[in-house]
Amino acid sequence: MTKEELRGLTKEEISRRIREGVKAIIEQVLEEEMTEHLAAGYRERTPTRRGERNGHYTRNLITPVGKVEQLRVPRDREGTFLTEVFERYKRMTGEVEEAVLEMYLQGVSTRKIAAITEGLSRIRISKDAVSRIAQRLEEELSAWRERPLGLLYPYLYLDASYFKVNWGGRVVDLALVVAVGVNEEGYREVLAVEPAGGERKEAWRNLLKGLIERGLRGVRLVISDDHPSIRQAVMAELTGARWQRCVVHFERNVLAHVPQSERKVVAEDLKEVFSMKRRSTAESLAQAFIERYRDRFKRAVEVFVQGLDEALTYLDFPSSHQRHIKSTNVLERLFREVKRRTKVVGVFPNEKSLANLATVVMLRASEDWAFRRYMDMTALWAAEEKPTKIAT
Repeated sequence: MTKEELRGLTKEEISRRIREGVKAIIEQVLEEEMTEHLAAGYRERTPTRRGERNGHYTRNLITPVGKVEQLRVPRDREGTFLTEVFERYKRMTGEVEEAVLEMYLQGVSTRKIAAITEGLSRIRISKDAVSRIAQRLEEELSAWRERPLGLLYPYLYLDASYFKVNWGGRVVDLALVVAVGVNEEGYREVLAVEPAGGERKEAWRNLLKGLIERGLRGVRLVISDDHPSIRQAVMAELTGARWQRCVVHFERNVLAHVPQSERKVVAEDLKEVFSMKRRSTAESLAQAFIERYRDRFKRAVEVFVQGLDEALTYLDFPSSHQRHIKSTNVLERLFREVKRRTKVVGVFPNEKSLANLATVVMLRASEDWAFRRYMDMTALWAAEEKPTKIAT
């Protein structure tokens, strides 16, 4: 068809003709696949023929140009013919479902989703279909949240971030509490993602209780910021586990009491303390830091002295692990990804929507964790006899 002929057609007519062209091409591909499958063309008799054609059936197919209807699909008498065409378009359909889930997670109503899909692709995904897709997601997330933890998790990171949520008819900053663990084989896992709707202290205790019920065992070190609610929950639920105060947050707490003009120099001295791999060396540098700044920045030094021991806990663990276990950076990166993806949401319609979207984003962001060992745990197990896993 020429450009001149196209100019005389409406957009709807052009779309219809494109779909007809796609349909003709797909049907031709299907016929050629059948010929290859049978090693013989239509009504062709050959010594290598492997079966007989048995007419056609029709089906609809969602394609990038819209819904192709009444597609003629050949079939053989033995029912052994399988086409790769539908598998390719099935992946495309998966992308449509992905878009539907993205809208659903961000709080778009099922009615609006149906209207949006129709406007974009002329394919209306009904409210019922959206609900089914959403229900499948809910079931998958629920199964993930309740999955048993069969390994030991020597290192556990805990942190929270705040998001705006419609809570009881008003907009509030709701905490999302998250746990990431490093398992006995040295791989990271997102273990829990939960909104903290009530008292923060109870939220952390409930999170840890839930992890223990699912099988969390073998925690040697908990890494978190200096939140009393986290520390109290850890002492109550993870008896014997040690606590590492996040060095990054600790440095910020100290520098908050240093004038901006002096902050760069002081920050470099702080980083030197926490770059050491031996406790004796770090403590010597810490003492020098105290003597250097106690008269000039009294409050900063007080904060430093009060939190120093808790910030140096990581030095009692293998040197190859220290840079990974002295801060909650692994969680900070996940939170940044969630915030980047949720900017367009503004205010979440409810806590469930926040939890679901954050969970999906975190799991996607951590997909490569399963293929990349974070730590070699040999050094940790060499320092102690590896405990036997406790059955749940």
